[in-house]
Amino acid sequence: MTWILLFAFLVVIVVLLLLKKQSTHTGSIGFPYQRGKPLFSEAERSFLGVLDQAVGADYRVFGKVRLADVATVKSGLSNSARQGAFNRIAYKHFDYVVCRAGDFSVICAVELNDKSHASRKAQDRDELVANVCRVIALPLLVVPAKAAYSPEEARTQFLAAIAVNPASNRIDS
Repeated sequence: MTWILLFAFLVVIVVLLLLKKQSTHTGSIGFPYQRGKPLFSEAERSFLGVLDQAVGADYRVFGKVRLADVATVKSGLSNSARQGAFNRIAYKHFDYVVCRAGDFSVICAVELNDKSHASRKAQDRDELVANVCRVIALPLLVVPAKAAYSPEEARTQFLAAIAVNPASNRIDS
């Protein structure tokens, strides 16, 4: 009889602990969220408008796209190496990506660099982004932030980045 009571007591303790753990993960804090800041800074919004004009109707521009949505980790790695490689890109994003309008395939990444890119941390991040783009053969257009942009100049830079023959507007690669 003592063993049955002891066993029942242990079962109750385990159940209570599991319930406490579950409530900690599911609902005791509710939904502590609030609306975040706008997706783009004023400079990023300004450049987005110019970039949309510059790429024309054949392309679409998307902002704040994760590197991990554009680049995947190669197979054949150990689980820990694969996870480590994924973690390096999982929480980083491109300022913009340009896709073909017809199939939304990503053809170019665009980074708008302002004074915040002068820090060592930002430079390390920029180097990682550039190396990922190099390895996956994705053109990366880096544009210095400035007070105003010319759609024509942005178009020239975009076409050069994706190696488009300006006469035919076709990608050469």
